[in-house]
Parts: sequence; C-alpha cells; structure tokens
Amino acid sequence: MLEKLEEISARYESIEKELQEPSVLADMERWKKLTKERAELTEIVEAYRAYKKTRDEMDAAFQEAEREQGEMRDMLLEEGYALKEKLAESETELKMLLLPKDKNDERNCTLEIRAGAGGEEAALFAYELYRMYQGYCERKRFRWEIVDLNETELGGMKEAIINVEGKGAYKRLKYESGVHRVQRVPETESQGRIHTSTVTVAVLPEAEDVEVELRDEDIRVDLFRSSGAGGQKVNKTETAIRLTHFPTGIVVTCQDERSQLKNKEKAYRVLKTRLYDYYNGKASSAEAQNRRSLVGTGDRSERIRTYNFPQSRITDHRIGLSLHSMEAFLAGELDEMIDALARFDTQQRLSEK
Repeated sequence: MLEKLEEISARYESIEKELQEPSVLADMERWKKLTKERAELTEIVEAYRAYKKTRDEMDAAFQEAEREQGEMRDMLLEEGYALKEKLAESETELKMLLLPKDKNDERNCTLEIRAGAGGEEAALFAYELYRMYQGYCERKRFRWEIVDLNETELGGMKEAIINVEGKGAYKRLKYESGVHRVQRVPETESQGRIHTSTVTVAVLPEAEDVEVELRDEDIRVDLFRSSGAGGQKVNKTETAIRLTHFPTGIVVTCQDERSQLKNKEKAYRVLKTRLYDYYNGKASSAEAQNRRSLVGTGDRSERIRTYNFPQSRITDHRIGLSLHSMEAFLAGELDEMIDALARFDTQQRLSEK
C-alpha cells in the first residue's frame, strides 16, 4: 500500500509542476485534463501526508521516551500510543481511499419508480416514494426533471421516470435500486387488515455521449397525444414521444413537456441511459458472478426494504438496519440509511481485498 501511495504522491507533484509550465497553460484541453487528475488525487495525497506526519510524530515520541525516565517517559509513551491509534485509523482511511471508485458515482442519474404487486395500494405507495425521493433531491440541491409520470385516478401512479442532475446524484441514490415493500392498512380496507404491496425502483447512471452510439436506423420515433389521470402533479402535454430501440427492444416514452422537441431530447437521454445500463450490465456479468456486494448489486428483483406503517419502522434487509422515523423518512430524510449502506459496502470491499 505504501508503495502505491508513494507513486500517487509522486504523480501529484509531477502534475503540480506541469500545471506551471507555459505550454500547458496555453493548451486548455491539456490543462483541464491535468486539473481533473489533480483533483482526483488531492484527497489521497493529503491523507497520506497526514499519515506520514503522524507516523513521524509517533516514532519521535517513542524514541524520546527511551532517553527519558520517570514521569516524562510515561507522558511520552502515552503520547506515542495515542499516535499509534491515530495512525491505525489513518491507515484504514487510506485503504478506503485506494479502493476502486465507481466511475459512475459523480454522474447524473435516471430514477424509475413503478408500482408492483398490490393494485391501487401499490400505486399510492409508488407516489409516496416519488415524493420521498423528490424531497431528498431538494435537500441535496439536485435538479428534479420529470420525463414521464403515469398517474391513477385515486392519486397514485403506475410509473414515473425522472432525470436527477447534480454532482454525486448516482452515488447517493444507487443503493435504492430494488423492490420496496410496504405493510399497512389501506384506506379502502374496512376491516383493518394489513396489506402488503410492492414498488420497484431502478437508479441508472446517465451515459455520456461518447459511450453510447445511437443510429437512426435502429430507432423508431412515434408521436402521440399524452394521457393521464389529470391533476396538478404534472403538466399534461399535447404531443408525446415514444422511442423504440430495435436491437434491444427498449422503449422510452416522454410526455411531460408541451414542446415536442423537449420531449424528444428527454426521451433520447433516457434511452442512452438505459442502453448504457444494458450494455454495461452485460459486460460486467462475469465479474458480478465472482463478486456480488450485498448493497451494490442494483438488482431490481431483490427485496431490499420494508416500510411497516403500524410500527413506524423502515427496515433495510441488506444490512439489517431499522429506523423508527416513518414520517421524516418519507419526507426525504434518507441520509442516515444511505450513509449506513455506503459504509457497509465499503467494509465489504475492504474485507475482500
């Protein structure tokens, strides 16, 4: 590990020197590339420098203790052992920083929410999850852009597709992919029986233009009038777009905007995202068979969380964490759960190294 850190530190210093050269300052593309690389290395280099400083201070304290006696020796030994504990913490931090990063973490993402088993109760809960994620994105200052929202007459929804924009949007939401189960007494239940319904959530990283090639001959574009339950939750449109990708069978619909052009732009973005997920998933299937992190799979068929309303309890089955704050959670206070999932995923990857 230390050898790797020395290489990173040397590269960082080399970049610092290059950025001062007139030829680099005159080449904007080169300058941007180096600046980006430096930014990616900064956190590791600063942590490594702090690690070395602590290590030197610890060595100095123990060496000085050997030359002292009595109370002074005890004080120096105490300081040395405290620094030794700090050094162990720094080493763990460095190991975490050296873990391979998900190349998609800093990207925008597409959030897809679909009602599953449970009829209208599932549709109502799907809309509650929609509002929950919208609240969370507002807290994180992520931009929330509706692509498609298929509502029901009773205030629920069958499906929603949303583009979420902001640095780290995928990193924060990626653990939400899977089946969300709700247990509660529906308003229409006269005998007070608890029903179980499900909603499926998918979070897909947005693809960059260079990663997905779209050929006109592979896509059919259909125009149609938008439809829905009405209401104020979404602007109804006069012209909607449906894209069908022949090679994969993927279909994307967008009917949120009143502008046909805007609907088309949104639909193409979602299509690129789904194709990126489709091809990226096929390419990494062999790796997934060898290593399947409990919280990093993004498997949309896996039951990941239960929302038990009678007990005001949210339980994530991947890490066994239960929170008793249903109202706050559904209002978008998800950080405690997401942070715990991220920590568990990191610990799992550390144990596999």
